[in-house]
Amino acid sequence: MGQAEPGLMHLPLSGVRILSVEAYGAGPYGTMMLAQLGAEVIKIEPPGSGDSARDTGPHFLGPHDSLFFQTFNLNKRSLTLDLKSPAGRDILHRLVATADAVTNNARGDQPAKLGIDYAALGAIRPAIVCVHASAYGRHNERAAWPGYDYLMQAETGFLSVTGEPGQPPTRFGLSMVDYMTGQMLATATLAGLLDARTTGLGRDYDISLFDAALHQTSYPATWYLNRGDVTGRAPRSAHPSVTPSQLFRTADGWLFVMAQLPKFWSRLVETIGAPRLAEDPRFATVAARLANRDALTAELDGIFETAPTTHWLSLLGGVCPVAPVNDIRQALENPFAVAEQMIDQVPHPQEAELRMLANPIRLDGRRLPARAAPQLGEDTQALLRDLGYSDAEITGFTASGTV
Repeated sequence: MGQAEPGLMHLPLSGVRILSVEAYGAGPYGTMMLAQLGAEVIKIEPPGSGDSARDTGPHFLGPHDSLFFQTFNLNKRSLTLDLKSPAGRDILHRLVATADAVTNNARGDQPAKLGIDYAALGAIRPAIVCVHASAYGRHNERAAWPGYDYLMQAETGFLSVTGEPGQPPTRFGLSMVDYMTGQMLATATLAGLLDARTTGLGRDYDISLFDAALHQTSYPATWYLNRGDVTGRAPRSAHPSVTPSQLFRTADGWLFVMAQLPKFWSRLVETIGAPRLAEDPRFATVAARLANRDALTAELDGIFETAPTTHWLSLLGGVCPVAPVNDIRQALENPFAVAEQMIDQVPHPQEAELRMLANPIRLDGRRLPARAAPQLGEDTQALLRDLGYSDAEITGFTASGTV
């Protein structure tokens, strides 16, 4: 178990049962949040192969298990089930009668076909909450389109505001649309659970990768919709409308400084020994600094390049918003991250101490518990027995490929 044993911590979603027809990133990321908060998340997977994330490399932990899969599936249970077979549907319906929510991240045309929407499940359990996280939505001309994170970044403008001016379009280095959508799936599920407990009725909740991505264009979208202002790229990953808020060169690397507010601008120039910059008419106001950003960048580069990054962090840390620019190794070995207990150790059948990122949510100051993602079908027999199926029936389901 991770740093906090479940028996020693009351988890807020304890007693909630969620069935999830999920694969790969967005859906599993969202339900893992719910699982670590105490929900019993039963991951429904195709017999034989399971979630495609199980076989996503390059780092494997055994048959149908990988570090990629572990990343998105801590604290869950695994049930293999053929939802397209009559027997599989019967098992699903029996499960739904015991559940609070059913989530999925299937293609938009699939929930109705698989019978996992409210139209199919509401008659079995009126309070069931059905949450759908598709690529483009379930009720439009793209419902049958497959779609992934990078495609959404491309179509909704992310690539046009990421990277350096004059360079090819650039995506985020991480699949942020998947993670945003997963969080929205978790939020919709929680909202649905609250409403169903009040009204006794569930319903369908929908989020799509496309909608989530477009929504995250945020204030540049508002600027365009109301003023026709098209936000583009700014050099040094700078903020589009205030400066200095960007990368600066140091003697041995890069430093990100965000002296966006007047008080931080004053603290910055005083702390680095450059009060003359505050007196320079080119930099005297927020508007003047933006108009003369290139000149200000050159001035600050000239100062920051005289010493290594650690020197500037020791001066500016806690005084002005500032951060080093780390690679993945440096980020994970950062003493602050270690002190914050953001690296967890999770026992796994193949590795005694599988190192994973801890959940970012704390309860009473403590990290949430973590256990390894389940092996394919690990909980199938136990769940079927709990539903009242006999050993002979379970053997038959296995022989027929139903589970």
